[in-house]
Amino acid sequence: MKRILQGLLALVVLAACAAAGTFVWAEREVQWSAAPPGAATVEFTVPKGASGRALGPQLAAQGLIRDARLWRWLLLRRGGFAPKAGRHVVSPSMTMAEVATALETSPLPDDIAFVVIEGWRLRDTDAALAAAGLIAPGAYVAAASHPERFTAPFPLPSGTLEGYLYPETYRVVPGALDVAALVQRQLDTFAERFYSLQKEALAGSGRTLHDVVVMASMLEREEPLPEQRPLVAGILWKRIDRGVPLGVDATSRYELVEWNDRGAFLQRLRDAKDPWNSRHRPGLPPGPIGAPTVASLRAALEPKASEYWYYLHDAEKRLHPSRNAAEHEALRRKYNVY
Repeated sequence: MKRILQGLLALVVLAACAAAGTFVWAEREVQWSAAPPGAATVEFTVPKGASGRALGPQLAAQGLIRDARLWRWLLLRRGGFAPKAGRHVVSPSMTMAEVATALETSPLPDDIAFVVIEGWRLRDTDAALAAAGLIAPGAYVAAASHPERFTAPFPLPSGTLEGYLYPETYRVVPGALDVAALVQRQLDTFAERFYSLQKEALAGSGRTLHDVVVMASMLEREEPLPEQRPLVAGILWKRIDRGVPLGVDATSRYELVEWNDRGAFLQRLRDAKDPWNSRHRPGLPPGPIGAPTVASLRAALEPKASEYWYYLHDAEKRLHPSRNAAEHEALRRKYNVY
């Protein structure tokens, strides 16, 4: 009997030692982070109604904690855990305790998608932001009218950032929209999508970046099919280089309050002194007339040479180029385009 009692005692001691060892090991492990200091922060979403234990495998799968079992041990040791549903900023450089604390704080505010449409002018984006209740009217135009307040890896124009603010879907926070931050994000997107990839091509093109942006802004409005824009660009650059007026009516719409105000548009077409009237004035217009996409920017940079000097679109918006004025007039009559 004595030997049996001694054996049981030994087992109890071993179990106690093992438990103590496990405790020490777990206590040590939870002090370590899943990554060295300086790792990038990420967003982690706590689903509605999710339990603390259920978050462990998700955190481990995203590399934010070392082990889901240690996560359970941490929660047991804490005695309570009340994560808040929503998006939280965390980092794999955090310890498990720090991650847990972060998930108990208030989540990030919900953001929404705001779409900047291709070809929109600054005033169009401003109006859409104001209509959505995201800004006070005029705030976006005011911010974009001070290029010196922003940074870019390319020369910024003076006066206004028209044409350089890339049209894309941006996530914004209602009630907390930083207009300047949105403008900077658009400039960064322009650099990422176009300038950084085409810097060498621009340098060898014989055109300035600003001239390319101005041309691209017209192409965005002039040709609905991206695959046709290099041909239209070739025609327009040829007219520019020969001193022939472009005849791009979209330029006469640029300063209209409403782009499709036909009465005001026709009045401006008759004004030969209007600097935006490309029917009467040769060369590029004074600046971009809207926000071009990569397709238009690439077309302006890589125009397609052809024998054509003119073009028009029929009622179905199909492109019809022509080699001379006589062919152009014949196409006008054929498709009733005036």
